Amino acid sequence: MLKIFVGFVLFAALAMFVILKGGNNLDMGGEKHGADAVHAPAEAASGAASDASAAK
Repeated sequence: MLKIFVGFVLFAALAMFVILKGGNNLDMGGEKHGADAVHAPAEAASGAASDASAAK
């Protein structure tokens, strides 16, 4: 029982550390759909595709 409690406390401390380090940039909203979704610009997407085809 003590090991479970200690493990929980350590996990909670690690989670709080990550959340506090993330600051305002941390988004815990899950997957985005519709207008909330952020997509890469078309130039970056086409540039990555041409780089991948040039490597073949």
